[in-house]
Amino acid sequence: MASLNVGTLGEYLREQRRNAQLSLRQLADAAGVSNPYLSQIERGLRKPSAEILQQLARALRISAETLYVQAGILDERDQGDGMEVRTAILADTAINEKQKQVLVQIYESFRKENAAVEEALDEQPAAPREHVAKKAAKKAVAVLKPNASGPAGQGSGGGGGDAAAAG
Repeated sequence: MASLNVGTLGEYLREQRRNAQLSLRQLADAAGVSNPYLSQIERGLRKPSAEILQQLARALRISAETLYVQAGILDERDQGDGMEVRTAILADTAINEKQKQVLVQIYESFRKENAAVEEALDEQPAAPREHVAKKAAKKAVAVLKPNASGPAGQGSGGGGGDAAAAG
């Protein structure tokens, strides 16, 4: 395990707090830690436990793993594929916290669907592979539409005629 890199962690926490438009006191209250303790963490004077990092991550609505990596508790390579993308999304200052969470969810759903497609393709003969890939792509889009019983808001004028024709 790497040693704690509290200076970088503190700077990262401060940046995330500011991006979330939270005061030091607001974040401390939301995370269940004292205001002075959080201030010391941000200034690199304290080394928070993994539990405290998890509480801070929950309050900031970011992944705890990202904070573990920043703190040096967890090596980024230990997280496997995709951690770099998640970290980049969560560190981006040009988008807000809600947008970050949506992007991470979309990314995760694509990774899950691609893994499912790969697994299905390994079990299928060559001919129906395209059908499996199309089916998985439709499923991924459905994941992105909450309460989706169909393509809401798409005015085709046909009222779902495509579904009847496809079946």
